[in-house]
Amino acid sequence: MLNQSNSAHIMIVEDEMALASIMNDYLVASGYHCTHVADGAEVLETFHQVQPDLILLDLMLPNVDGITLCQALRQETDVPIMIVTAKVDEIDRILGLEVGADDYVCKPFSPREVVARVKAALRRQMRMTTPSLSGLKIDHETFSVTMHGVPIKLTQVEFRLLTTLSQNPGRVFSRDQLMDSVYSDHRIVTDRTIDSHIKNLRKKLGEQGEEWIQSIYGVGYRFEDNT
Repeated sequence: MLNQSNSAHIMIVEDEMALASIMNDYLVASGYHCTHVADGAEVLETFHQVQPDLILLDLMLPNVDGITLCQALRQETDVPIMIVTAKVDEIDRILGLEVGADDYVCKPFSPREVVARVKAALRRQMRMTTPSLSGLKIDHETFSVTMHGVPIKLTQVEFRLLTTLSQNPGRVFSRDQLMDSVYSDHRIVTDRTIDSHIKNLRKKLGEQGEEWIQSIYGVGYRFEDNT
């Protein structure tokens, strides 16, 4: 999971284009990246492609409904799923939560409320997924890192790299994926730039830096907690 303040990726699953555009604008204004999907049949493929940090999921979708998608997504991911729908009956809300949704927002709603709920859901997810490593503590509220109680001074890019890798232990990230994660402005950088940041991050983490952040030849990097 990524730093929610300016790197988190939100997937908006909504077939009402005007509403999707409004949610996109408010979320982007709050510093998030967004991907929009209007067809239920395209949701799973898009999810695998973009690996979002949170999903805003409409129930009434063409081809595949939101409840079916929520069930399918929950079989392979624990990212927060927030259902956004015009179906206001209690049974619909209960069903949505029972199949794995984390929150439920009924239309019409305030876009600011949706943004606030997104922030809250990502904060909860961060607290749940912050890794417990030998002596290492990552505080996403203050954007600080300590090793055995001693502060480690990281740059913003180094903090994002450490967060991205450590919250996805075992997953191999290509350099392109890491560049997309740490540079919110999508600037053009080279592979060597990421390699340089990784080198500096390992050095700052000390003896365990090389053990935690492993190079995968010809691919990229992964985080391994063998403590």
